[in-house]
Amino acid sequence: MFRYYVASILAVEIAALATLSAVAPDDAPVLLLFAVVPLTLVAALLARRRFESPVRWSLARRLSPEAIAGYRSRGLAIDTPEGLSRSIVERAEEIRRALEETPSDEVRVEMCALGYRACANDMITLTHLTNEALPTASLLQRMKLRRARKKAIDALTEARKALPPGALRSAPQERQ
Repeated sequence: MFRYYVASILAVEIAALATLSAVAPDDAPVLLLFAVVPLTLVAALLARRRFESPVRWSLARRLSPEAIAGYRSRGLAIDTPEGLSRSIVERAEEIRRALEETPSDEVRVEMCALGYRACANDMITLTHLTNEALPTASLLQRMKLRRARKKAIDALTEARKALPPGALRSAPQERQ
């Protein structure tokens, strides 16, 4: 399909340049405009290389709804205790904000409870990462690690206070 588009664009350019050279006076520099055709071809080849690379196609073939739903970002920034702490703090603040906006919406409360549980699980991971890093860390690094853990604990505490009573006990289906 790409070849047909490029061929049609090149055909239109050549036809336009041929018409222009037939209509233009003899002293007009029309031959300089013929450089547009190779430039278009080069631009098309570069665009194809950029947008239809094998990496993009292999990712698209492997992409599925299950892969999207199961994706959890664990980039380089989150592999460190400080990065994980920032992630927990951001999510906990978002939970608190969402519950302040509409505290009576049952679906929103359930979603926030799920988010809180995920943050609590990440807090366990943060504690393990911090405990592993503390023995070999310098004094300054120990202070940073403890401060990061304290920020995450405080943010989770505030998010927990924003949740209505009983929101973490069980799912709505189990309460009935």
